[in-house]
Amino acid sequence: MSKKKLGLNTICAHVGEIKDEQFKGAVSPIYLSSSYEFLDVDIKRYPRYFNTPNQEYLSKKIAALEGKEMAMIFGSGMAAISHMFLAFLKAGDHIVVQNTIYGGTSNFIREEFPKLNIEFTFTNGYNVSDFEAAIKPNTKLIHIETPSNPLLTITNIKAVADLGKKEGIITSIDNTFASSINQTPGDFGVDLIMHSATKYFGGHSDICAGAVAGSKEHMDKIWNVSKNLGGSLSDFTVWMLERSMKTMGLRVEKQTKNAYKMAKWLEKNDAVKNVFYPGLKNHPEHKLAKSQMHGFGAMLSFELKDDLDSVKFQKALKLIKASMSLAGVESTVLSPAQTSHSLLSQEERDAIGITDGLIRFSVGIESVKDLKNDINQALKQL
Repeated sequence: MSKKKLGLNTICAHVGEIKDEQFKGAVSPIYLSSSYEFLDVDIKRYPRYFNTPNQEYLSKKIAALEGKEMAMIFGSGMAAISHMFLAFLKAGDHIVVQNTIYGGTSNFIREEFPKLNIEFTFTNGYNVSDFEAAIKPNTKLIHIETPSNPLLTITNIKAVADLGKKEGIITSIDNTFASSINQTPGDFGVDLIMHSATKYFGGHSDICAGAVAGSKEHMDKIWNVSKNLGGSLSDFTVWMLERSMKTMGLRVEKQTKNAYKMAKWLEKNDAVKNVFYPGLKNHPEHKLAKSQMHGFGAMLSFELKDDLDSVKFQKALKLIKASMSLAGVESTVLSPAQTSHSLLSQEERDAIGITDGLIRFSVGIESVKDLKNDINQALKQL
């Protein structure tokens, strides 16, 4: 059956599974060997070459979800994005980067690219005109992130992809916050789609991984660099990731519904100053988000009123965990200024609107009533 004819949850559950020919088990077997036969075989397998059986088959699932020819699995989201960048950028090249991106990505660019003599420009905004204004004759890559981390800004995916095609520049996107369930950037012409698979792909806060999907031509270039850098993932973790992705559609759908309800509720809460969620009609890019997303996602951010201590608030929560990372089935909060964007200077955070009081909220699968009660009891303690 053609993958294009399969439903989303069918892809999650079945594409990329390895058939157990020997014992007829219902789930993919796990192959832990780090050494494979090389004589008279079609594929010379080696873990660092990203082609062990579990690596190969899970990549097919990710490619199918993103509607791309190929995909690769990496040891982390930063491994995925750094390998992707280095496959298409060399000394003397230039990259245009959206200003509202994940702090780790921004820090990698600022710290490592000068050592490699790779030029970079962070846009002044996230409209297509901002990207166009930043292009130089030596620009080889345009990178965006939408919804962005942690302010949930929305970039016009098609407009940027069209700009890249017009200028002959490769385009890439960090699709982590939306996940493949809520957004398929390939439909709008983006060349490369990366994820921190630690997040919604894993979904249970027990896996660290990354992924990139694209055309065979582009993925071959990434593989050629990646085999030398060695950022592959262990097969046990690959197997766990494939197991987790079977329920991704169900998990993310529930989390997205919960996030919308929580955003609407927080918006009306007297203790809350600002709520950042693309599903709210007062979000500046609400209509754009509606046009390019299947759902508005399970991530939101908010700021308490100025007289309320956001750190004390997070410490007072009992059900919602004040915890690093995001996208688990359990709801979590964190302060971006102290975690995801702590590597940026105060001035850099101020420039992109990340205040010390900003709280990022990763909404889980719990009862919305219980989440509201937990926030209310924490606010009462303040």
